[in-house]
Amino acid sequence: MHEWALAEAVIASAAEVAKKEKLKQVTEVTVKIGELQQVEKEILVFALKQLKPIGFNSTRFRVTKGKTKLKCRVCGNTWLFRRSKLDAETAEAIHFVPEVAHTYIRCSRCGSPDFEIAEGRGIWLENVKGVR
Repeated sequence: MHEWALAEAVIASAAEVAKKEKLKQVTEVTVKIGELQQVEKEILVFALKQLKPIGFNSTRFRVTKGKTKLKCRVCGNTWLFRRSKLDAETAEAIHFVPEVAHTYIRCSRCGSPDFEIAEGRGIWLENVKGVR
């Protein structure tokens, strides 16, 4: 249930941006979740709606997915993670424990399992819109 803690952090960050930008009402908050972040989007959106403070009464929360970019430590090749190329069991394993990706994924150029997740982990506040 770390979605609730993430929602609290998003709300706090959005409130800080609103204060800095002197927004009286926040109308939209856009959050991006990395593909390999272990977040249930529906739970996060529900938590965001439940935790809305004053000034967020009519805020629309948009949650999008960020692509995962992998970089080979052997040859330097960079490529996008494609969940669709994995069978359901493998995709599920990677969803719950992203670190096991090295067991199932190889560099598309040299075949090495030694790569880093350059993008696609984490959650970040992408945009805060409001009325001054």
